Amino acid sequence: MLRVHDPFLRGQLATAALFSSLGFQYATWASRIPAFKADLHLTSAEVGFFLMAAGVGAAVSFPLVAYLMRRLGSQRLALLSALGLTLMLLALSVAPNYPVALLVMGVDGVLVGCLNTAMNAQGAALETTYGRNTMAKLHATFSAGSFAAALLASGMNAVTSSVVAHFGVAALLLVILAACARTGLLPDEGAPADTEEKKTSRTRTGWTLPTGVTLWMCCAMAFGTVAEGAMNDWSTLYMEDIALASEQVAPLGIAVVSGAMVAARLLADGWRARWGDGRVVVLGSVVAGVGLGTALLAGGVIPALLGFGAVGLGVAAVTPCVYVAAAKRGSDTLTLVAAMGTTGLLAGPPLIGFVANASSLAWGLGLVCVCAFVVTLCATRIPWETPAPKSEPLPAD
Repeated sequence: MLRVHDPFLRGQLATAALFSSLGFQYATWASRIPAFKADLHLTSAEVGFFLMAAGVGAAVSFPLVAYLMRRLGSQRLALLSALGLTLMLLALSVAPNYPVALLVMGVDGVLVGCLNTAMNAQGAALETTYGRNTMAKLHATFSAGSFAAALLASGMNAVTSSVVAHFGVAALLLVILAACARTGLLPDEGAPADTEEKKTSRTRTGWTLPTGVTLWMCCAMAFGTVAEGAMNDWSTLYMEDIALASEQVAPLGIAVVSGAMVAARLLADGWRARWGDGRVVVLGSVVAGVGLGTALLAGGVIPALLGFGAVGLGVAAVTPCVYVAAAKRGSDTLTLVAAMGTTGLLAGPPLIGFVANASSLAWGLGLVCVCAFVVTLCATRIPWETPAPKSEPLPAD
């Protein structure tokens, strides 16, 4: 294996391997949902609970993740949870019935909460240690991992219909990613910004009671992920039912959102270095809210695509910047903020669906505009650090 001598680059690649592995693992099992439905003879409602189990596991994992972060540190927790997610993939492939599959997905969600917190702590520590921006690019590698998993799923489906064979190959690749991450992660030398946690009261269990700033961060993360997740789930349906796009054009909605988000995350570290995290989040969320709101009022295919692109562009840097700010205030703050992000992803799409059912999908997506403006408000109450560190590109290899 080629050895990287630059310590920042080595840490960047190692942390990127963790982000990629999480996206890869998620997209791998998600790509086989039709197979699970057929093999386990599930109804549509049971598939819904199957999908919800992972989200619930991640959302309620906060106390355990907070304890493990203090006990193990982000380096060991990241590697252990990455390997645990590999085992969950194998367990899911041989789950004999629906209750076992639900249990596996619940544990998978807890491990997602662990890895999500630990890898973002590593990314924030990398920025702090070397004074260079990288978090937005790291979040872009999550999407790259999902894309790679989709390609693998397509290739495996062409060769065999066996879920066990597919997940076996995926598990091997996940072990390789974990091995790549092992040699470059930063050692834990105490949680960032421990002084902030010392200023707050702790419960008898040792958890830190959240401060007002922490609550603003949680709010920004929750509403930001609502906007992000809702667009991925509802953009295609809006294109078909409201914008009256053809079957060939309708899928471009999610493609525009995803493409704009990945492109923005590749560029966002430079924006952070130039303007600072706070300004990037405020301006980005305004662009998302105004862009989508204008598109919904105008109607039609082209305005919709432009509005979706504005959302992808605007919210792309929200989660990376908030994760960095949370990590600087300590591991408990980061863990709580990460849990709120998962809750936003879990609660957002159903909430849009409830509003759409009561009125129309246009009004449902109008909630995304509201969420974007709430993020703007929250961002003005967070004490962002300035100036931001210098941006550093993430190499392809």
